[in-house]
Amino acid sequence: MSADPIGPHASPWHLFGAVMRHCRESRPNLGLRRAASQMYTDFSNLAKWERGERVPPPDMITRLDQVYGAHGILAALYDTLERLHAAESQRSKAGTHCEKRNGDDDMERRAALQFLAGLGTLSALGVSSEPLRQLLDLSLGHEHRSLEDWDRACADHLHALRTRPPAQVATDLLIDLYALRRQLDAATSADEIELQRSMAVLSSIHAIVLTYLDDHGMAIRWWRTARQAADTSGDLTLRLLVRCEEAGHGLYGQRSPQSVLELVRRAQQLTREPDVDLMTTEAKALSMLGRNDQALDTLHALQAIADRDVVPDAYGFWTPNRIYFTESWVYAAAGQDSAAETARSNVLKHSRSYIHPVNADLHRALCTVVQGGIDEGMHQAATTIDALKPSQRIRHINETGHLVLRAVPQDQQDRPSVTEFRKVLSLEPARGA
Repeated sequence: MSADPIGPHASPWHLFGAVMRHCRESRPNLGLRRAASQMYTDFSNLAKWERGERVPPPDMITRLDQVYGAHGILAALYDTLERLHAAESQRSKAGTHCEKRNGDDDMERRAALQFLAGLGTLSALGVSSEPLRQLLDLSLGHEHRSLEDWDRACADHLHALRTRPPAQVATDLLIDLYALRRQLDAATSADEIELQRSMAVLSSIHAIVLTYLDDHGMAIRWWRTARQAADTSGDLTLRLLVRCEEAGHGLYGQRSPQSVLELVRRAQQLTREPDVDLMTTEAKALSMLGRNDQALDTLHALQAIADRDVVPDAYGFWTPNRIYFTESWVYAAAGQDSAAETARSNVLKHSRSYIHPVNADLHRALCTVVQGGIDEGMHQAATTIDALKPSQRIRHINETGHLVLRAVPQDQQDRPSVTEFRKVLSLEPARGA
């Protein structure tokens, strides 16, 4: 297979990239730049291979396997995917002779599954062979799922987003995104609208996961896919939901606060009614810009119209805890410790995952710094982050840590406690365990 770009949609080569990344991150201190120097290539090439955007050339695979310490796994996986690609190409060329190709396809599948059966080292590396098995089946056959199955898949992936390591979620998601894209290509007009709804939801979840993993460029491209799918579906509620999610997650190092405010403004044009979800993002963006009075005004306005018992959206993204989390953020940045502490308690009580509680603890450190307790706030923040597992050091948490750091006055940035906390934040977060 050539090293040309894969294209905008998921392919089996995304799994090859996920295995690459897992192997590299399993080796101590093997960052992209160090690996690239040992590979005698530019680190951007490795990044694209790990993201599945490009396929490594054949003459790089042996060296890649050695540098990444993959014990032959990458070489064997590459060979298998090459053979599957060749089988797929032959079937496409066969056209009306598909029936004639079925026997060859079955033989290819059996050979690939035999390869997997002997691939014990993959499990030893902590990588499940089950995603690859599913991708092999998808590459050699056309899976058709019911609309109910796709609804269930959306709910399952959203649950995984809140409970599993991001790298694992990303790999599993790509399997379903690949399957959904193939089913959409062959869908009847009657099914296309519903399938586009699923594409919008799954693409949004994938964009969120990529944001967790600090892969902002790819995340933005998946947000574009999510918006296009939602717009094609014609579902106004879904169109607004995707844009709300995009704006909200954009605050975590993906876009500037000003750009996020512009996303909020454009999304608000879709509806005449004030949207509470958009208002939470607006309040946080204003707070990041130091416009605390405006942030508080926005917060009070959304509190006046919000129903704490609001029914979650049909897809399960929205929870009332977003309001409590926004209160924790905005009150902390304004130095209103009593209100911030009440909000933090509510966040801890209602959260479904570890992310919001950890960030609420960082909000407490932020409030301490804003009130002048720099050393104490730095200690609180460092303790919170040091308590995390490597797989939990996602972008949403590290970026909140930077929010605490930026609250320190410029003439106090050289304090030992600040320097120490800056070292904590500089540690590259792991991408899944």
